Amino acid sequence: MAERHAASAPYAPVPVDGTHASATAVPPDAAGGAEWGCHCHNEGTVVASQKERMLAGELYQADDPEIQADAARSAKLSERFNASPSDDPQARRTLLVELLGSVGEDVDVRPPLRVDYGTYITIGRGTFVNFGAVFLDVAPITIGEDVQFGPHVQLLTPTHPVDPVARRAKWEAAEPITIGDNVWLGGGVIVCPGVTIGENTVVGAGAVVTKDLPANVVAVGNPARIVREIPLPEAPPAP
Repeated sequence: MAERHAASAPYAPVPVDGTHASATAVPPDAAGGAEWGCHCHNEGTVVASQKERMLAGELYQADDPEIQADAARSAKLSERFNASPSDDPQARRTLLVELLGSVGEDVDVRPPLRVDYGTYITIGRGTFVNFGAVFLDVAPITIGEDVQFGPHVQLLTPTHPVDPVARRAKWEAAEPITIGDNVWLGGGVIVCPGVTIGENTVVGAGAVVTKDLPANVVAVGNPARIVREIPLPEAPPAP
């Protein structure tokens, strides 16, 4: 069973079909929600804080005191986890469970691990994360069971406005990333905001994944492209 700690605020899923709009979705002098990478609430919904905007995938400003407090908590726990002794795996796991939102059984994460908040990361049972992972969880990062990460994999949920005025004003947003069960991401793979990778898929070292990948394929390159399908055996190999 996965171990969890209590998040300071729930993630509020938002439809991503582009049909919804809200007056709170963009700053007063901005226009064009899609270009800003934001997913907006239905009309009439009021988002009261910058943190709620962030969790809803809307434009927000990260210098908000509540968000900064969450980042400071994460930084302290990350420092402790990354400095944890290799000969005390239980102490290391305890720190990982405190840092992240949910950690399944038999998860192995090798320090150093870099996160924004940690709270919005879920890792399924039996997953292995090699050295130097960067998981920027401004939006939720959901990692399935038995996933394999090579060294220096980056899962990047944050986005920024293309509009230079809005970007200079420090508006930003994020889109969630989902990695299915039994995926293998080679060393140095970068997964961009909003991407879902289906189960059993393999992504070659150094690839940049800018769009969703279906289950049971091999993808390589920048941007990542599918080079073949993976045939599934009728039964798993005997141990």
